[in-house]
Amino acid sequence: MPRTERIDVGGEIYHVINRANGHHTIFQDKEEYQLFESILTDAKQMTNMRILAYSIMPNHWHLLLSPKHDGDLALFMHWLTTTHTRRYHVATKTVGGGSLYQGRYKSFIVDADSYLLTLIKYIERNPVRAKLVRQCENWQWGSAWRRINGDKKQQQLIDASPTPLPHRYRNWINTPEKTEELKTLRSAVNRGVPYGRESWVEKMVQEYHLESTVREPGRPKKQ
Repeated sequence: MPRTERIDVGGEIYHVINRANGHHTIFQDKEEYQLFESILTDAKQMTNMRILAYSIMPNHWHLLLSPKHDGDLALFMHWLTTTHTRRYHVATKTVGGGSLYQGRYKSFIVDADSYLLTLIKYIERNPVRAKLVRQCENWQWGSAWRRINGDKKQQQLIDASPTPLPHRYRNWINTPEKTEELKTLRSAVNRGVPYGRESWVEKMVQEYHLESTVREPGRPKKQ
């Protein structure tokens, strides 16, 4: 499959993923999770990045980002990953130990409305699906915990969703996704392609010249 084109346009919404090199565990204790969150906070302040949701897992992480200007995504991600790699090796006394991440991060653009909400739920339910916790808000290293349990300062890391979250957010986030919905989203995640309405996907194809990456079986169906 051809390498997915990198899109870095302001005003779009991006699901960004990166994994540990060799699927090794990066985050083993509270201090290592806190280190990443502090770097995430610094990167947000440096680039004025909007963070809509996130989840830090033991060997990978998910971010849902909405940059304001062209080029901001690359700037944010470069600073985040290089700074985290450097500080991680210093903190764990593994300087010179090789790459922390498996390679370049994966990112794809996301439609608004129900697709955006589906992706927020997908990201925030990662710890539940991995059986690390039973309720989303019990996983401290993610946006669900910050929305429900965080104080005002902790909640400042998360920006308001362009599509408002459901009124009964706690109940909604702890309701499992529908099987077909999850299958479609995972297909987009695995292939790193736009996720949204068929008409919107076609628009992205034309605007960003993504024909080789999205015209494959499994594209989200028209709704």
